[in-house]
Amino acid sequence: MDPFLVLLHSVSASLSSSELTELKFLCQGRVGKRKLERVQSGVDLFSVLLEQNELSPEHTALLRELLVSLRRQDLLRRLDAFEAGAAGGAAPEERDLRAAFDIICDNVGKDWRRLARQLKVSDAKIDAIEEKYPRNLTEQVRESLRVWKNSRREDAAVSHLVDALRACRLNLVADLVEEEQQARASRRESGSSDPVSLISWDEDVPGSGAS
Repeated sequence: MDPFLVLLHSVSASLSSSELTELKFLCQGRVGKRKLERVQSGVDLFSVLLEQNELSPEHTALLRELLVSLRRQDLLRRLDAFEAGAAGGAAPEERDLRAAFDIICDNVGKDWRRLARQLKVSDAKIDAIEEKYPRNLTEQVRESLRVWKNSRREDAAVSHLVDALRACRLNLVADLVEEEQQARASRRESGSSDPVSLISWDEDVPGSGAS
């Protein structure tokens, strides 16, 4: 079976009836009333979202948003593992960015808003991120980096992140990013493989332009 379908079946099997009810409520703006009335399981709901192109292996943002709303960290870890597997074939430059994202998410904390502004993410988008993930600081940081990455596309580079961190006087985090990049470069020169990051940015971020 397709790995993404395996993930969806696994998530569905782990949902309680009350959690399924909450997911149906959260999807009211995306799925018609009659279709929701026929949903009896997580698989039923995910099948509708797949048919409507709301979900796909490349676009997992909605699934992450739903799991964050349920506060199911165990299921979020399964999604992380799926995304990490999908990221394994990424180019070295993208793997470097993912590694930098990991470090920033682990160390920036509440300073993420200042960093986001330095990366030219608008205040409106920062407010939207806070509203989307009101009690999850890690997801706030992660989403702000995705918005920046999607706005810069091929121009996004680790050096830009380091410059922004130093402009915000987050020099310790910048040093950690640079040290990791040097270690990754050394591993590539020696023929060792890079560890895979758990962060994914492939999903579409609505209105992802940074300005």
